[in-house]
Amino acid sequence: MMRVWTSFAAACALAVGAGGMAIAKEGAPPEVKAIQQMSAAEMERVRTAGAQILFWSDAQRSANFRAMEIQFPGTTARAGTARALPKGAALPVSDAEIDAFMNAQNVAGLMVIQDGKVRLERYGLGLGAQDRWTSFSVAKSFTSTLVGAAVKDGLIASIDDPVTKYVPELTGSGYDGVSVKQILTMTSGVKWNEDYTDPNSDVVKMLSVPVGPGEDPNSAYMKTLPREVEPGTKWVYKTGETNLIGVIVQRATGKTLTKYAEEKIVKPAGFEGDLFWMVDSAGQNVGGCCLSIRLADYARMGLFAMEGGAGQVPEDWFAQAGKEQAPIGLPGFGYGYQWWTYPGGAWGGQGIFGQAILIVPEKKMVIAVVSNWPKASSPDLRLPQLQFFQKLAMAAD
Repeated sequence: MMRVWTSFAAACALAVGAGGMAIAKEGAPPEVKAIQQMSAAEMERVRTAGAQILFWSDAQRSANFRAMEIQFPGTTARAGTARALPKGAALPVSDAEIDAFMNAQNVAGLMVIQDGKVRLERYGLGLGAQDRWTSFSVAKSFTSTLVGAAVKDGLIASIDDPVTKYVPELTGSGYDGVSVKQILTMTSGVKWNEDYTDPNSDVVKMLSVPVGPGEDPNSAYMKTLPREVEPGTKWVYKTGETNLIGVIVQRATGKTLTKYAEEKIVKPAGFEGDLFWMVDSAGQNVGGCCLSIRLADYARMGLFAMEGGAGQVPEDWFAQAGKEQAPIGLPGFGYGYQWWTYPGGAWGGQGIFGQAILIVPEKKMVIAVVSNWPKASSPDLRLPQLQFFQKLAMAAD
């Protein structure tokens, strides 16, 4: 089924988001108004979050990935009634193989659910089942799901709407004529550099543009970017664009991403723990990155998506979101609505430093992993992860 995954090495550069969008203060929801009272020190931490996180030491990552709410301001979505995850038969994969993978990948948590039952659950790096771990770009898949919810609620008329309908500050920029769907699929045609090792890359600098009180720091940066090609003709991974998706949702709904996620994901999916989501310097949740939940709740998110979204999104939303909408240059691999697509009908979310949710519909299986890789992104790390996921899927009955 997934025998061609080994060709994925060149496509494993994944993302962290450091920016965000903001509703003007006078129109902000109450929870945003509260968070906008950040101290100068908190504002500076948020403004430089990308540069800080990307260049933390191993010890800093291990300590902070499980406690981002201590390092940065943010808002919280409260859990409701937890979806039960009963134990199933253990996967026929040896402890030695699992240990080797976890040691090589510096894994903090690994869970496999099949037919709604837990077939593998392991922890490392001192993480426990009740602890949260940061998502990095796995958050993108949550944000895109909230677009689907807003469409279902009639708050976003269509993903074919122009981005400038919701973010008018971008009028006259490279985003003129770009649709919401094109930023969902990362095919806007706007030029972008997502190099996590380069302190001058767009992904690192996008919060650094000085802005006035309540002004959106991300759109202030994004509107300076030139158009590279015509919209819809080229896929380029851009965390800044997921932040635009986040502001579209927040402006369309009048709610923070955490409040809307609480209503549309956290409670319907049956999360057991609360969800923490970082904010930008204007007090708005960062669409492209940096929510934190428990390992089992990442798995519950995978189940929620695989099962169609519990009526919270249009009926065919995940069928479209989880299939290739844009080629990424490797046969069998592609990009949907902020979800990666793989051979054999599998799809999932990915984040730097080793975070992932994999959905394998053919096996009715979800795999969730949280990790602390020694570097943000590398084929030498992502490829073995995908190969081990393949082993787990092939071992399942």
